Amino acid sequence: MKAMILAAGRGERMRPLTDITPKPLLKANNKALIEYTIEALVKSGIVDIVINLAYLGEQIKTYLGDGTHYQANIQYTHEGKFGLETAGGIKNALPLLGKEPFLVINADIYCDYPLQALINKEIDLAHLILVKNQKHNPTGDFAITTNHQLNITDTMKYTFSGIGLYRPELFANLNTGKSALAPLLKKAMQHQQITGELYEGFWMDIGTVERLTALETSLINSTA
Repeated sequence: MKAMILAAGRGERMRPLTDITPKPLLKANNKALIEYTIEALVKSGIVDIVINLAYLGEQIKTYLGDGTHYQANIQYTHEGKFGLETAGGIKNALPLLGKEPFLVINADIYCDYPLQALINKEIDLAHLILVKNQKHNPTGDFAITTNHQLNITDTMKYTFSGIGLYRPELFANLNTGKSALAPLLKKAMQHQQITGELYEGFWMDIGTVERLTALETSLINSTA
């Protein structure tokens, strides 16, 4: 299985840190955020990784190289200065991701979900990992039915973790260029083609400086 790490975001809420450093290279406990994700992928047995680049993207490419240091094979896609948003970025990377289901992870999250559980998992068009709602997203994103189908109609919703398993067919009819992921997922949900699961382990969206500090504190405490 191949994986894609979404690393093209501007990181506006992390300014001024992201004025000179791309968000995936911000560090917690002396390690860049994106390195934690790469190491988790390699540990799970996923070594073929695609990373999309936009804002200050060359810094990421220079920092990570071809992945040899991480026992991985890293390839890059370039989206210009402003990026293509999530679905557009995935569509742009399909030639590198191949025809089989692939994993996509946001570069600005930290999670201890066992990624190996998704290898060879049978899915329709996508399978999303959801987590309990946080203060920054109190109403959640998607609901889970008893048969693991996702929808937006039920009142009890959970937050999308930024970890998902996708078939390339989900993006087949998407026009090339900038495009968001949520509308594509919601349309497929209407046809019961998206499944999901709730993960209750450690997860954090590193969307602010305060959360970056909180992650660093958590990592230091876990190794103390």
